[in-house]
Amino acid sequence: MSIYEEVMDDLEAGELSVEFEGEEPQALLEWALGRFAPRIAISTAFQIDGSVLIDMAYGIDPNVKAFTVDTGRLPEETFELIEQVRDRYPELELEILSPDAQHVSRMVGKHGPNLFHRQVEHRLLCCQVRKVLPLTRHLASLDAWITGLRRDQWASRTDIRKIEIDHDHGAIVKLNPLAEWTEDEVWEYARANDVPTHPLYERGYTSIGCAPCTRAIAPGEASRAGRWWWEENAPKECGIHCAIETGGLEHELHALIGEHDER
Repeated sequence: MSIYEEVMDDLEAGELSVEFEGEEPQALLEWALGRFAPRIAISTAFQIDGSVLIDMAYGIDPNVKAFTVDTGRLPEETFELIEQVRDRYPELELEILSPDAQHVSRMVGKHGPNLFHRQVEHRLLCCQVRKVLPLTRHLASLDAWITGLRRDQWASRTDIRKIEIDHDHGAIVKLNPLAEWTEDEVWEYARANDVPTHPLYERGYTSIGCAPCTRAIAPGEASRAGRWWWEENAPKECGIHCAIETGGLEHELHALIGEHDER
């Protein structure tokens, strides 16, 4: 049994998730930080949910840890927000992760910088190399991670629990304090507490990722419709929160990075 499996099992996670259902996000954050610190961190892409979680957690423990992945294709506005967050929360331990430069170089050399427009598997490959792999490496150093997932975000997220065992990342504990909240509740908290928010929201964006893969949405569109909008019948996921495996993708990934580098 690995050290990650000893942290918590599925039975305990299920019982605790039921116990925290109906509780405010701060209650789960306070419990989680008390149980897992210092091997716990908030994952954020500096969308509204991650920003709200940082504000909540900072009020509980100013030395809380957070991390984000600089994919190399983020909009400049994201970096502007990062600087605002650093100023607002000076004791926050924010770590900025980067993809392996050789992996990116091999991928771009073989498929070009905008490979994601050609086919879904190439987009998934880009997400894996630039985002999923650096995150996976970082999660190996933690016992638990905190995400901004909500049940109302997308169809693949409707059944998430507040406490889960993340078997895709070494069986560490995955905490989703905002699972029950709606988008309106998140924004209400942000405005009431003057939380720094991403400038692109004011331009019609509702889900923000890499610059080439994100656009503003039209009235009536789903909140994640602006992600990879050129794709049809494809998951609006990058692989971080929803394991995406296809034969072609896995073969290509292994060929680019090598079996020994997979983790």
